[in-house]
Amino acid sequence: MPLKLLVDTSVWLDLAKDYRYQPVISALEDLVASGEIELLVPQIVLDEFARNKNRVAADAARSLKSHFSLVRDAVTRFAEAAAKDATLKTLDDIDHAAIIHGEAVNASIGRIEKLLTSALAMPTTDAVKARVTDRAIGNRAPYHRSKNSVGDAILIELYADQVAADRPAGTRLAFVTHNVRDFGEPNGHQRRPHPDLLLLFNGTDSLYSTDLIALINEIDEDLLANHDLQFNGLFEPRRLSEIMEAEHLLFCQVWYNRHWNLRTQIERGEHDVVYEANYSRNPYRQDQTLDTVWSRRSPLRSGPRTSSGSRTWVRGVTSSGGC
Repeated sequence: MPLKLLVDTSVWLDLAKDYRYQPVISALEDLVASGEIELLVPQIVLDEFARNKNRVAADAARSLKSHFSLVRDAVTRFAEAAAKDATLKTLDDIDHAAIIHGEAVNASIGRIEKLLTSALAMPTTDAVKARVTDRAIGNRAPYHRSKNSVGDAILIELYADQVAADRPAGTRLAFVTHNVRDFGEPNGHQRRPHPDLLLLFNGTDSLYSTDLIALINEIDEDLLANHDLQFNGLFEPRRLSEIMEAEHLLFCQVWYNRHWNLRTQIERGEHDVVYEANYSRNPYRQDQTLDTVWSRRSPLRSGPRTSSGSRTWVRGVTSSGGC
């Protein structure tokens, strides 16, 4: 039978904000697809995630830019010359990796939204609202703290409905949260539920958890490890210095190809290398190149002048040009 899982918004946001949790998202996707986990998604979780996702993405996009700027400035001003270039190059590589990882948050957000919307949203009924009010009047958790706990109370009441409902034998329920201050045992072991919530969790077919990874491992101890291995093997972005080297190589290859095509056209008489006096600027002619421009591209030697005032050019020493 599937594990019916109600995950607090705090957990979803924590999964979204750190790219290293992508294997956990992958494992959840597999378990939901296989029917081993059935997500219970309150409408309020959908609303809270939608309201906070842009903030999470913005925080990730900012990365460590301000910190890197301070460190880079300090290195530029105070580092010894021998170590400065190597240190700045390392900082550039780290900053680049941080940006890549920050951008991965957007992918995590999209995958989480797909998981959340794959389940039928649980509405906040009038009966739930009434019980939330009673909980507030009685100062029962999560109303034991001086804060607005309406959202948390709605979650726990919706979970209580699932506990009270008839369900097939062997079906288990689990409530997962990182919000231990509102749901956890105060002044004690916060991985245990608050005493006001103990009746909802018998530890057998209704579980309280602050560790989603542990729950996944209970279902399939190899699944998360496999996704983690795959993630660590694939998610290794190139260093900025490697990308710059590859970019320069591509630039040189494109330049080299265009250069030799032009040289071939000149040798065939399809393109002229001309003096300034014979260069057509208005209208511009694509079959002409200034001799001063060409001399900077390749050390070709000139041949006899043509009737048009241009010269024929023959192949001299091969040049690598700007590359």
